[in-house]
Amino acid sequence: MSTITLAIHGGAGTILKEDMTSELERAYLTGLQNALDAGYAVLSKGGSAVNAVKAATVALEDNILFNAGRGSVFTKKGLQEMDAAIMEGSFLDAGAVAGVRNVRNPIELAMEVMQHSNHVFLSGKGANDFAIRQGIKLEPDEYFFSQFRYDQWKLVRDSDNYLLDHTRQEMEDLMRNRKFGTVGAVACDSNGNIAAATSTGGMTNKKYGRIGDSPLIGCGTYANNKTCAISCTGHGEPFIRAVAAYDVSCLMEYKGLNLQDAMDIVVNDKLVKLEGEGGMIGVDAKGNAALLFNSAGMYRGFKNSNGYSEVAIYK
Repeated sequence: MSTITLAIHGGAGTILKEDMTSELERAYLTGLQNALDAGYAVLSKGGSAVNAVKAATVALEDNILFNAGRGSVFTKKGLQEMDAAIMEGSFLDAGAVAGVRNVRNPIELAMEVMQHSNHVFLSGKGANDFAIRQGIKLEPDEYFFSQFRYDQWKLVRDSDNYLLDHTRQEMEDLMRNRKFGTVGAVACDSNGNIAAATSTGGMTNKKYGRIGDSPLIGCGTYANNKTCAISCTGHGEPFIRAVAAYDVSCLMEYKGLNLQDAMDIVVNDKLVKLEGEGGMIGVDAKGNAALLFNSAGMYRGFKNSNGYSEVAIYK
């Protein structure tokens, strides 16, 4: 029997303790703990890794603090356009959506794509139409509104600048403090099956229907029982160019590296050379886990059946 393991993240970037009030810090840690508990409860009852990562990601999507689901940022048009992907490692089944609107939990829609669409990736109106057909819960625009996100967007909506997430209100600090608001989870269940899920609202003020790495299988999300399950968070473009999640798997499969060493090469060498800031979480089929980032912080949590449990924010 494999070690039951769950790891989660809620974004990475310039996350400094001096920028955080004690109340906000507690709110983030509580949100991470709730998501960790939700996903681990599935595993502890004998549930599958893929259902565990979905449950953990749903909890993060429902928390307005995180840039996914309810907390998604505003696009150039003043809307929320969300992306998500999920993959399981036993048969390499995967589902992903991009540019969806009014979907309460995009990760649930990605799961429906994986299980019931005969496709891997749906986008835009087609993905929304599929959500309606499958009975996925929708919410009005007001559900996704937060004053913080709106104020954040107002600072850049009349420019060509974009922001990468939870940042200070002053423009100078907004452009300095780079925080990448993606959420995700990886898990290993009692049968040694692994899975990964990632969900995001993308960049504040994004335009042209921009899509990052999160819903792209092999870039921001990947799972294969032979190697690892990975969920990434960061500035998506370098992660896409690096095919970051799959690169970890390749280093394990073809070079025989362990999870920690493979992730270290990708996060702290390959991505750095591409100016790719952020991080990733990973598990293997033995229940080993690693949570690595090259930024100042990453909202993260980890729990396993050996009695280890932690949520953290800073380096």
